[in-house]
Amino acid sequence: MRRRSCLAWLAWTTALPGARAADAPALLLANVYRPGMPLADYWVSEKYDGVRGYWDGQILRTRGGETIAAPAWFTAGWPDTPMDGELWAGRGRFSQAQSTARQQQPDDAAWRQMRLMVFDLPRHGGTFDERLAALNALVAGIGQPWVQAVPQQRVASDAALQSLLQRTVRAGGEGLMLHRGASLYRSGRSDDLVKVKTHEDTEARVVAHLPGKGRHAGRMGALLVEMPSGQRFRLGAGFTEADRSHPPPVGSWVTYRYRGTHGGGLPRFASFVRVREDMPAR
Repeated sequence: MRRRSCLAWLAWTTALPGARAADAPALLLANVYRPGMPLADYWVSEKYDGVRGYWDGQILRTRGGETIAAPAWFTAGWPDTPMDGELWAGRGRFSQAQSTARQQQPDDAAWRQMRLMVFDLPRHGGTFDERLAALNALVAGIGQPWVQAVPQQRVASDAALQSLLQRTVRAGGEGLMLHRGASLYRSGRSDDLVKVKTHEDTEARVVAHLPGKGRHAGRMGALLVEMPSGQRFRLGAGFTEADRSHPPPVGSWVTYRYRGTHGGGLPRFASFVRVREDMPAR
């Protein structure tokens, strides 16, 4: 099943007109929370486990720039104002959100379960404090239940943040996001946007399949993956038997969990989580 899914994704990214890395929107990306950060400067929201959805004013796109074939009714009446958000099917339903967003022929019933959780206005030009007020007004004006402004709140201390994180995770959420109120929207990673989770995870690109030994002989033993920094490492834990028989294609992106890093920056105790089919393979 995973192999068919990945092949379908590769076909999608090559078949769609304009589906190139050059079309990827310049999005704000998150750093990882560090205790001691000045929480009074930040708004806090839930981290939604879905597919990044960027409305450029005319077309709904993924983080990688691919067109998302949403039903016409889903985006009908949306403004020409760009919106940054998450296409979300609910807590614990990432696979459903990913599958729905990937389909070239939209499944109307599946899209009825989707929401665009809007968390920013990239072209507004003001600080996040100012963008937040404009965002809430814009979403209210759209007036569609499947377009929602992400609720934001303040926390007073790290202890309060960790308490909110635990409550969110126990309820099935993935984690929290911190957004600096005084920040302008700028692309790339910075402390303007910070993710808070009970574990660390990130993405890497598959460079090669490394052969297995012993009981894994004849199948994939590990993936050789490349981090955005260009560093490479073996990712050999977290795979099911089906994953090893039909590993993620070379060029695809995978999410892995880890526990801190070595002195050189490589992850410690890295473990495979899933293929990121909302990021363009190459």
